[in-house]
Amino acid sequence: MSRLARKSILAASLSLMMLILAACSSNGASESPSSSPGASATSTPTTSASAAPAGPKKEISISAFDRGQVPTEEGSYESNRWTKFINENSPATVNWIPVDRGQAQQKLSTLIASGSAPDLIWEYDRNYIAQLANQGAIQPIDDYIEKYSTTLKKYLEENPELKSAMTINGKMYAVTSKRSIESIANHGMWIRQDWLDKLQLKAPATVEELIEVAKKFKDEDPDGNGEDDTVPIVFNGNAVQIIRAFFFTNENQWYLEDGQMKYARTLDRFTDSLAYQKSLFDQGLIDKEYITDSNFQRARQLWTTGKAGIYFASWSMDNEIRDLKANVPDAKLAPLEPVASKYGKNGLYQELPSNVLVAFNSEMDEDKIETAVKFLDWMLETGWHSMKFGEENVHYKLVEGDVPQRLDADKYRAEVAYANEYAILSQWDTKAEWIPVMAAQDALSQEIAQAKSQAIEVALKNEYRRDIPFSPDLPEVSQLIATFAPIATQIEVKVVTGGNALTPEAGMVQVRKEWKRLGGENVEKLAQEWYEKNKEFLK
Repeated sequence: MSRLARKSILAASLSLMMLILAACSSNGASESPSSSPGASATSTPTTSASAAPAGPKKEISISAFDRGQVPTEEGSYESNRWTKFINENSPATVNWIPVDRGQAQQKLSTLIASGSAPDLIWEYDRNYIAQLANQGAIQPIDDYIEKYSTTLKKYLEENPELKSAMTINGKMYAVTSKRSIESIANHGMWIRQDWLDKLQLKAPATVEELIEVAKKFKDEDPDGNGEDDTVPIVFNGNAVQIIRAFFFTNENQWYLEDGQMKYARTLDRFTDSLAYQKSLFDQGLIDKEYITDSNFQRARQLWTTGKAGIYFASWSMDNEIRDLKANVPDAKLAPLEPVASKYGKNGLYQELPSNVLVAFNSEMDEDKIETAVKFLDWMLETGWHSMKFGEENVHYKLVEGDVPQRLDADKYRAEVAYANEYAILSQWDTKAEWIPVMAAQDALSQEIAQAKSQAIEVALKNEYRRDIPFSPDLPEVSQLIATFAPIATQIEVKVVTGGNALTPEAGMVQVRKEWKRLGGENVEKLAQEWYEKNKEFLK
């Protein structure tokens, strides 16, 4: 890649502030289905075409999201028992390059611009991968998969629905695997059922009822300590997408409005979502320090210490529930269904079938590419299982034929949970009813598992509105949005937190003005042409 291209990427990355209010694609690790739950369910990978070769191994580097989950005694994201396991058993020696989850795209773009990016770069966000493809930072890999792959090539042939996710400008720029239902059902809402019972309240079913319940949680001392110290609603990175979904919008999606492609941030419905978020903030129903709580540790602390009544997060929160129960043993939780707005009842945010997209740095030579492809074959064939479940008879045992059942929740949490980050391709598939079977059998683990089983069913119960699966992968679109997003975010933050300084309606006037100034009308025209051209592809 040329120095000029690197500079253009650096310029784009510096202008692309990570949205504090934007959601993470996933609170958990990447997981994806296979035909049986115990596929490759051994702690050591079986011998195969992609098994580790004799003699010295070639090195490759791979990005990894740093979620702050590696215990000190385990090491770091760069070096721990699982990175050593990978290097001992896979066909490559892998150097893992951690990037902070909250600033992943900004960090990766900076690394690319400086020529120090990892060989394999992965993200959940297809828009970002398309942006890198259009900038020349990653390369097409169709021929390399055909030439060097066995397991992955066969898997992709058997799962043709993944092709559209991997294809940009007619070429394969990334590889992926299928999501399991637990990562399709990405988001979830939890409520303190014991607080509802104490205050004789019903679970809210509308956006208005949610505000009324939150007010009661704020004002009527639901924790019973006689102090005004409860925060009704806290959240992790998924919160804004959850709120936007109440109003059938998501700031990063395109929608078909009367057959015309429109960007969510310019819609009237988006104004309503901002007004609702502002109302929650102005009434003290959400933690007012959330703007600076970029890693959501304060929100987590409020929840786990029993000071919060509603958590906008994920359907799966083992650690958060376990820690809450340790501090407040009598706490009772219930998964909360999406609440309806004047637009109706939308589903909670749900991901597409494709999991993370793994792209190849454009500066990789063919020798490294061959090594990387064989590594991905190994990960998809056997490696993922150990990353997800740990070592058989140490962290899990097989029950009911081939379902991996956790032996000790605390041991798993300390020694295995963080390793999910390395399973960038996977063949895991689950069912809601397996969750209690897979969990440790102690009373607390079973209580949490039963709650999770209910939560995933709630999360998948209502269809989530997604008019087209992918945003237009046009350079004009990605460049405009990269410039527009931080500007829009600044305006939106001022609307939500600025009191009377800027109303939602006035804020949207500014947002639309900036959209138009940056060429939004022309981009909408290009997006419409792209949609008309790709209608069949987008089904």
